[in-house]
Amino acid sequence: MTINEHTLLELEENGKKLSPILPEHVKNYLIDIDGTVCEDIPNEEAWRMADAEVYPDALVTVNKWFEEGHLITFFTSRTEEHREVTELWLKKNGFNWHGLLMGKPRGGNYHWIDNHMVRATRYTGRFTDLVEKTHTIQVFES
Repeated sequence: MTINEHTLLELEENGKKLSPILPEHVKNYLIDIDGTVCEDIPNEEAWRMADAEVYPDALVTVNKWFEEGHLITFFTSRTEEHREVTELWLKKNGFNWHGLLMGKPRGGNYHWIDNHMVRATRYTGRFTDLVEKTHTIQVFES
């Protein structure tokens, strides 16, 4: 399934088009690769990427989300020069996905600011179904 197969909701304000959004029941997953769906391999050791050990629970969960109709985009700190080995690795290991974004900033401690709703989930060693919990978050002051 591609993003074009989803019904994007067209928005308009004051006669001007706004960026489309997905229906509420469709999630747009951005998933890191190294240290999240496979062993952590730094760009400086790119020769290891082709044979990275996949985390089996990540493979099962990501493919389940794909089959449920959610969008799967891998968002990695690997650079464009690593695109081919990364795509081959994803295919070889059986991942289903819609997109691959290269060049995510390195170093972590991300603070994402966007005009669309954003939810973040930190990977801590197990890739399982997501559950609802309430936490304190930082927001812009009104």
